[in-house]
Amino acid sequence: MPEALYEVWNDAYHRQNPKIEIRYLAEGTGESADLILKGSGDFGGGDAPISQDLLQGGRQTIIELPTALIGIVVVYNIPEVTGHLNLSGPVLADIYLGRIKSWNDPAIVKLNRDMALPAIPIAVFHRTDGKGSSYILSDFLAKVSPEFESRIGRGVSPKWRVGTGIARSQDLTDKVSLTPGAIGYTELNLALKSSLRVASIRNSAGAFIRPSADSIMAAALSLSGRMKSDLRISLTDAPGEKSYPVSSYTWLYVPLAAKDPERGRAVADYVRWIYGAGQLIARQHGYPALPYDVLAKVSTRVVTIH
Repeated sequence: MPEALYEVWNDAYHRQNPKIEIRYLAEGTGESADLILKGSGDFGGGDAPISQDLLQGGRQTIIELPTALIGIVVVYNIPEVTGHLNLSGPVLADIYLGRIKSWNDPAIVKLNRDMALPAIPIAVFHRTDGKGSSYILSDFLAKVSPEFESRIGRGVSPKWRVGTGIARSQDLTDKVSLTPGAIGYTELNLALKSSLRVASIRNSAGAFIRPSADSIMAAALSLSGRMKSDLRISLTDAPGEKSYPVSSYTWLYVPLAAKDPERGRAVADYVRWIYGAGQLIARQHGYPALPYDVLAKVSTRVVTIH
């Protein structure tokens, strides 16, 4: 999802290191993980950790490094309704289960007493298979709705029960913008560029939180002490009064040992740069920088790349 950030990083790094060029191929999370595990490419990126089973079955040893913090936001199009929409995890799960079908459903009205919600159908949109945004959203909904977990599940390819699948994030935001009654999800910075309305989501402390760099950082800080040595951690439904509950890291999938030593040195240098100058660039483009203790843990892994 942070394609725009990666493009900026690649350009900035190349200007500082003219002899090294990075060719970026925009693939979905699932396809990126599959390619790097098969030995294609120098490193990959995705918005979900690769499962331990897949890591063990790959052709090379891969380490997963969190690169930036992102938030998945719920975008909606309810014509002629003012105010900010509030949603809870269970209500959002019921929308994607097909249980809640109209905007004036009592469960939505209960969360939005100050809004005059219309009796129009909810047009549900989701991503097609293999997308990291679906992993993050489904990870959150599976935590708060046992029925969602059992019937749809968590992963990059959930078994959606209702709605229309959209391949590209830009196409999803366009579709929501053009469809009265629509609901969908995308990354925060993409949503802000689209000018779509964004819902506040109730967190584990019971507060309705609008997604922002600060509320995403709050989620990361609340759980940074729980990050283990393999660096994979879920931030969804994080504790804390100010935590946005659909937050996540996004990841690099990096081979521990490159097949070509010269290319391996270039990858290692680029990755080290990401966790230095790259973090400042991330903040300048609306992405929260990684917490300091997370950066310290990442640094101990980065030095092992060769």
